[in-house]
Amino acid sequence: MKPFAYSRATDRANATAEVADNATFIAGGTNLLDLMKLEVMTPDKLVDINRLDLSEITETDDGGLRIGALVTNSDCAADQRVRRDYPVLSRAILAGASGQLRNKATTGGNLCQRTRCYYFYDTAMPCNKREPGSGCQALAGFNRIHAILGASDSCIATYPGDMAVAMTALNAQVEIQDVDGDVRQVPIQDFHLLPGDSPDRDNILQAGDLITAVILPRPAEGRQIYRKVRDRASYAFALCSVAAIVKMDGETIAAAALAFGGLAHKPWRDEAVEALLIGEKPSAELFGKAADRLLAEAQGYGSNDFKIPLTRRVLISVLQEATKTGAAA
Repeated sequence: MKPFAYSRATDRANATAEVADNATFIAGGTNLLDLMKLEVMTPDKLVDINRLDLSEITETDDGGLRIGALVTNSDCAADQRVRRDYPVLSRAILAGASGQLRNKATTGGNLCQRTRCYYFYDTAMPCNKREPGSGCQALAGFNRIHAILGASDSCIATYPGDMAVAMTALNAQVEIQDVDGDVRQVPIQDFHLLPGDSPDRDNILQAGDLITAVILPRPAEGRQIYRKVRDRASYAFALCSVAAIVKMDGETIAAAALAFGGLAHKPWRDEAVEALLIGEKPSAELFGKAADRLLAEAQGYGSNDFKIPLTRRVLISVLQEATKTGAAA
């Protein structure tokens, strides 16, 4: 591991000021330290933010929740308000990693985790995400876990997390404080970036930006489901995951929010798919049309071709469960 300097931030202003060129925040370190050991990431300095006042879950004035950036995944998933009002989020978090990792991983850090692309982790291989312009070995290599939506000729890596997929369906906002002390909120759907010609940029954060919280709106009405398909039952990243919130009005679908993981460089949401469902009676034909719309521009790269029919089956199954009369919430 490359030698690095280390300091503990005493407050938010101190934290953002200390993160200068090639310095990185550290909280749980569950992803960062692995990347540093492999010299995929080589920061000159780590700024520890664990002493900041960002570890509380509080209620907002409009009936939502403010989840501090240092709230651990375990604490978030176990919070009674999250379990009662945002079960899709609790289930998504519990579907990720192991209990030990969830005890250390934080809300802010989870949003910033990096792809598990094999070539990104192997410094002997070219990777545009590590070294822009060097190439993408995954395009013609082993790409079983890679993207089928939103990819580019520069990168076909996927975002690996579960928590952000559920937060995308919930229309969460990411609260960010910059180096000047200004605070802004960004829709989580806009937080992560597609690769385009700049796959080295995972999200919109600029130097010195500090995630301070995730804001959940008032609980949405309807049935909430998180379905994750993976190679093994535990401690595996999604080949395809779906976070669904569906509200029925009698025999028709009144509202729907769908977000997908394991398919793109960011949690994927296609509002045209949701619009197609609203006001319609549930049917195999309707759900098939929704899957067709979602996958209209999907592209496989050989080893991951199976993801296209897999995603179709998973979406149809989730929609059947979400609209089933009498099913448990």
